[in-house]
Amino acid sequence: MALFYQDFKLGVLGGGQLGRMLIQEAINYNLHVNVLDADENAPCRAIANEFTQGSITDYQTVLDFGRKCNLVTIEIENVNTDALEQLVKDGIEVYPQPHIIKLIKNKVSQKLFYQENNIPTAKFEVVNNRQEIIDSTMLLPLVNKLATEGYDGRGVQMLKSDEDLEKSFDAAGLLEEFIDFEKEISVIVARSKQGEVKVFPTVELEFHPHANLVEFLHAPAVLNEEIDLLAKNIATDIILKLEMVGLLAVEMFVTKEGEVLVNEIAPRTHNSGHQTIESSTTSQFDQHLRAILGLPLGDTSLVIPAIMVNLLGEDGFTGPAKYKGLEEVLAVDGVYVHLYGKAITKPFRKMGHVTITGHNKEKLAEKAKFVKQTLKVIS
Repeated sequence: MALFYQDFKLGVLGGGQLGRMLIQEAINYNLHVNVLDADENAPCRAIANEFTQGSITDYQTVLDFGRKCNLVTIEIENVNTDALEQLVKDGIEVYPQPHIIKLIKNKVSQKLFYQENNIPTAKFEVVNNRQEIIDSTMLLPLVNKLATEGYDGRGVQMLKSDEDLEKSFDAAGLLEEFIDFEKEISVIVARSKQGEVKVFPTVELEFHPHANLVEFLHAPAVLNEEIDLLAKNIATDIILKLEMVGLLAVEMFVTKEGEVLVNEIAPRTHNSGHQTIESSTTSQFDQHLRAILGLPLGDTSLVIPAIMVNLLGEDGFTGPAKYKGLEEVLAVDGVYVHLYGKAITKPFRKMGHVTITGHNKEKLAEKAKFVKQTLKVIS
């Protein structure tokens, strides 16, 4: 920013929990935040300076919204990038850049980018329909991904047998080699408008066995120094090759042979960075704001080890959200609860997260297990 002035208006496309936590950091910079979301009860509504109910995929809606802002950013990739490109032509800053959002939100173009830029990833094949999947010569097991609109575990399915092929997506997407990995890890990297780059500590992800959502996150990941450095270098290489401004989350597999392969990337704040609010000197949300505003990037050093637990709606409950066990978990030292303000709970819906910090690894794991077993979202 050439001038940091009080009436600077930041537009955010998407009003979910990522936008909500971004606003909580934006308050520290006295920023006026406008939010656009189709849901009249979006988590951001209660705390945004201005809230517009409307579709983030509709060209005219995004264009009209963006023209009221000085800078526009996103909290989800599924936005109208044509409108964002027009806003840039109109002289309004948009970060991450629209062409990068367009590339990343399509898993096919994302994979082709890896291939063209020698970024290590699983072997894959581009497919246009179910018949091409059935006719493929790739050996089972495989992973079938939709090209677009897959999010939070949706749009991805395992193909283990010939019978599964008949249930594959009859749409454009990918077939990927199934990776028998040792660990799933994530690295979040930021790049500012000035080209400054900083990397957060690598984290390790544990996924829910059925919902395909992160259940536990460990910061830092337990890796040997060589693999840790390789993962950070890959993430840095990607953001530099994209010349992206903002925050990039890079999810990777560590194979049993010690390879590091990129799974997917997200051009925004990410579930694998929530623990940075308590465990790092600078949170991912603060860092994203610094990057897009042209401010110096913050220190990404780990202050204290942490485990993050995703708080998901309990299976079998749909309706007004109730939180069971909140008092019990808040009585434990080092436990930080973040509720997302979603009025309605559904099975496996992300309703909040809990970060548990501590220096003793065994006690940290015990506390995380206690939180998972005790704090429930029901209706």
